[in-house]
Amino acid sequence: MFDGIYFEFPKIAFVIFFYIACETLCKMRLPSIYFPHSAQFIAQSISRSKLLFLLKWLGIVMLILALMSPVKDEPYELKPKEGYAISLILDASESMGQRGFDVTNPGASRFDVVKKIVKDFIQKRQNDNLALVVFGQYSFIASPLTYDKNILASLVMQMHETIAGRYTALYEGLVQGIRVLKQSKSKTKIAILLTDGYSTKGVDKIPLDVAIDMAKKEGVKVYPIGIGGANEYNRAVLAKIAKDTGGMAFGASSAGQLKSVYEQIDKLEKSEIKSETLSYKNYYYIYPLFLGFLSLMLYVYLRNKQGGV
Repeated sequence: MFDGIYFEFPKIAFVIFFYIACETLCKMRLPSIYFPHSAQFIAQSISRSKLLFLLKWLGIVMLILALMSPVKDEPYELKPKEGYAISLILDASESMGQRGFDVTNPGASRFDVVKKIVKDFIQKRQNDNLALVVFGQYSFIASPLTYDKNILASLVMQMHETIAGRYTALYEGLVQGIRVLKQSKSKTKIAILLTDGYSTKGVDKIPLDVAIDMAKKEGVKVYPIGIGGANEYNRAVLAKIAKDTGGMAFGASSAGQLKSVYEQIDKLEKSEIKSETLSYKNYYYIYPLFLGFLSLMLYVYLRNKQGGV
């Protein structure tokens, strides 16, 4: 506990010499200064008790130690908050309710599988600022950028397919995911766009080129992920989005492949955060102060009781 303790004001130790000089030269005057009934004490015989001598000097030394301010530097690590800004854009259209995507759990829907994998991804990105966007026939921001991974993961698990309608407004979802990143001052902005279908004509009112231009303007790198069979989603569109924004397109036909995709993205976009170690001063003057005060109080009590000086 006391390892590494040092004194802030070590020169105060020289006060002990002034006390010794005053104890030697002004011994008879001290009682009259500090005690109103000094005549009564002076008239009595001086006690040579070793206990009184010890208590007096222990009190003086402890009080001087307290004035010297013993401290200890206690280091602590400041948790960094300078990671990436990531927008998780999830397709929640009707087709995400299809079964059989996970061979180990055939009864689970695609969206159920996606939620579990995305939840694990969220928990890994401890230093990053994450947002959640869900789209179907329309899109909405389920969560703005947040560092609270527990709340975000819980929110993901509460989502369900068709929560945003039956159809697929793919480009509107992408634009919404880009907009949520505008407020971030992070140097690296990422959007992970997951879908299992084509953009529905007449429903998706934002052109692809507009969505891509917006991503480029905001400096957002997009990682599109298509899940399901090779012909179930528009591979060409996802590849174009990735190429034009500096990202990478992925495809996953099973839960195992999708998990590998998120693991790969996690490795590709791993924020290197250097923790900042700070320190604070822990003061220990209270211990010698208490001991010194207690010693002097006991000294005065015994001295008065025995009639010593």
